[in-house]
Amino acid sequence: MTNPLPLLLGMPGGWEWLIILVVCLLLFGNRIPGLARSLGRGVNEFKSGLREGETKPDTPGKADEPPARRDP
Repeated sequence: MTNPLPLLLGMPGGWEWLIILVVCLLLFGNRIPGLARSLGRGVNEFKSGLREGETKPDTPGKADEPPARRDP
């Protein structure tokens, strides 16, 4: 069994993660609300598409029939 300690020596600790978070918020803070909004809209569209697919039965309609042939 290998010792996991050498792998963890390069990982940031609590204060380092906090500093990284603050820097990311300063750099990308104005873009985060727009990203969250578009992600929420995408999830809502996906859910409504799933609901729409459940409510519509798969019955062939006129759109599925080939066009009628007309003989000149």
